[in-house]
Amino acid sequence: MQAESTYLAHHFESLEKQQHAARLGMWLFLATEVLLFTALFAGYGVYRYLYADAFVAASKRLHTTIGLVNTIVLITSSFTVAWGLDQAARGRGKKTFLLFGCSVLLGLVFMCFKAYEYTHHFHEGMLPGRYYTWEAIGPGPGGPMFFSLYYLITGLHAIHVLIGMTVLTVIGLKARAGRYTADYFVPVELAGLYWHLVDLIWIFVFPLVYLV
Repeated sequence: MQAESTYLAHHFESLEKQQHAARLGMWLFLATEVLLFTALFAGYGVYRYLYADAFVAASKRLHTTIGLVNTIVLITSSFTVAWGLDQAARGRGKKTFLLFGCSVLLGLVFMCFKAYEYTHHFHEGMLPGRYYTWEAIGPGPGGPMFFSLYYLITGLHAIHVLIGMTVLTVIGLKARAGRYTADYFVPVELAGLYWHLVDLIWIFVFPLVYLV
């Protein structure tokens, strides 16, 4: 009853209904994110079919090793987030903070690798649209189109990583301050769901853009 009176919003009848609404709202939000990236993947697939040779040549210039390392980094960060959620369920807010902090640091590692990769592409002239100057593929719209979609997909994902890092930081600090208990830790759960989605999207991005 103490947890319910502390965390219950005035427009809900019970804490159980409030938590159900929060989870439902997050799942609906995640569904819209899935639809967004599904549309981008579909568009990528269409243009890859139209400009197959150019897309193959361009994708070979990507840093597959960096993409693989970033995949491992994000999968590891999902593990620490899940571990942090488990600690929150046990009422161990300080451990949740430490584990979420590890995930944030891993997210920072991901962003550093992505920044290095982007910098290399910029110097080579592998830019989107009319800014494209890389001559290895030859004339035609295939090269500029590939890098337009590459930056759109990976850049949008990077923005989601930054948002996720911010959310984990805020929730982690609140957990350390004792804002959540074993009876109420839904915000920790929702933050974890968002981060897992970010990781899941990258698991599709990596093979589609780097390997196929």
